[in-house]
Amino acid sequence: MWVIHPGRFNANQGPDFLQARIKIENTLWIGHVELHVKTSDWFRHAHQHDRNYDNVVLHVVWEHDLPDHHLTAPVFSLQSRVPRLLLQQYENWMKSPSFIACDQQAQHVRPIIWTAWKERLSIERLQHRTTTIISYLQQNNQHWEETFWWLLARNFGTTVNAEPFEAVARTLPVTLLARHRNQLNQLEALLMGQCGLLEGDFDNRYAIMLQKEYRYLRKKYSLQPIRQPVHFLRMRPMNFPTVRLAQLAALIYQAGHLFAHIKETASLGDIKKLLSVTASDFWNYHYTFSDMADYQPKKAGRQMVHTIIINTVVPMLFAWGVMHNDEQLKNRALYWLESMPAERNHITDGFTSLGISNTHAGHSQALIELKSRYCDHRKCLDCSIGNALLKLQLTEPAFLKQWDLR
Repeated sequence: MWVIHPGRFNANQGPDFLQARIKIENTLWIGHVELHVKTSDWFRHAHQHDRNYDNVVLHVVWEHDLPDHHLTAPVFSLQSRVPRLLLQQYENWMKSPSFIACDQQAQHVRPIIWTAWKERLSIERLQHRTTTIISYLQQNNQHWEETFWWLLARNFGTTVNAEPFEAVARTLPVTLLARHRNQLNQLEALLMGQCGLLEGDFDNRYAIMLQKEYRYLRKKYSLQPIRQPVHFLRMRPMNFPTVRLAQLAALIYQAGHLFAHIKETASLGDIKKLLSVTASDFWNYHYTFSDMADYQPKKAGRQMVHTIIINTVVPMLFAWGVMHNDEQLKNRALYWLESMPAERNHITDGFTSLGISNTHAGHSQALIELKSRYCDHRKCLDCSIGNALLKLQLTEPAFLKQWDLR
């Protein structure tokens, strides 16, 4: 039997695959394919009474439990065709409690396979992010600057405050911010106020001034502050939401039409300079509105800049390239990603501890994609590494002897 074409997967009522092309002996069959665990499932599901199944030309099962029963379609059983050793390996992976199912074997896969798989995974991750960006565009009438602003604010909030920062951005359209772009204190007032950080009584003049500015602007534009809390606990002071919002205000103050500017910039170094903003003077001695601190300019650090490039700039460039069929911009996004230093987190550290290389941000994003979309869901059969390890089993001497494949 030869499968010339597997057919089209059917997500609706009827057989699993439609219009397949199967050659059995010397006859070419064109029709549908149905999949079951057991042959008897055909009758248990009453397919014999359903006209949708009249054109089934192949019934693929794991166990053919009706060998003597008269059947309308040829039955192809997989049970005797899949080596027991591979089934045992797959079962072990499914039950593994380890960081990844194949943690004791992954390092034995050839480097060229790992390299190709990581390249594909980094693109997959950008494609998934493109889907999110398209969703944003649908919500704001295809406004790319607005979409960039939402994503930028989200990533300035880091993992802990991503949701409230994005919520604030959605309440402050870029057109509104543009009216106040030349007044840094007003930008700070809008961001802090919408985040609920200007409520209550203050002792210092700067906080009181921002509070007055915000009350005026809130009334002028009928603004409603968000109701999601921002978090300070168990965070480094440089990551406090007050500091991050002040830096975000400084970025808007220094550069308008951010996404348009980034699209026209060919130098990654220039992008890093653009994002390396420093908050206003008040924050040189403060991390919050209430406490004084030693002098420390609140400049967006190297790691923060890299995070924004990896999670905002690169995905937006790639999405624009996809939506506008601009291969040059897509390639620039990929090149910038591979030019960034590798990320360090519990996922990438987990892989490097197993001997898997992580030499640039493209690798980091690939490993995060691998862990979150494949390993955590035990999609070993969809993974190039899982497939390579199963094929490697076929070359083991014990396996060859057991199945007489030499």
